[in-house]
Amino acid sequence: MIALTIVGVLLAAYLTYVHYAKLHPFCTTGNACERVQTSSYATLGGSPVALIGLIGYLLILGSLLGLRGENALLATTALTIGGLAFSAYLTYAELFQIHAVCEECVASAVIVLALTAIAIYRLLWSASASPLAGLAGSGLERDNDEAGGRATGTGAQTPA
Repeated sequence: MIALTIVGVLLAAYLTYVHYAKLHPFCTTGNACERVQTSSYATLGGSPVALIGLIGYLLILGSLLGLRGENALLATTALTIGGLAFSAYLTYAELFQIHAVCEECVASAVIVLALTAIAIYRLLWSASASPLAGLAGSGLERDNDEAGGRATGTGAQTPA
């Protein structure tokens, strides 16, 4: 997840640089990327959306590196869901308002979608957030050994 986030940071940093340097973004589909980068949707409140994306990726990276436990899982999941929602809005604008698709924007959308899926998976299946975590020590867990067995509700091993 860290490596994927770093790729997102680098991509957003590149797009932020392109915006401030007033360069033409690399694009294999003609001028579609430039149309997206120079549209009214390329800024929000006077800030380039690439910079907002860069800040978002850095926050995700910070949640992965700086926090531990359930707070880290919750923060990462919340940040990625927010990033995905923002990316979905921008993708909608590309398709239905600007009528041009930026390759770098699509790449960022795919990255944030993957990060969101991984974050949700990690949250749902973590030991502390698992729906089965409350059963630990309750006597309902299954005792397993080499021979197998079935849960008895008492924690005791019974033959299969």
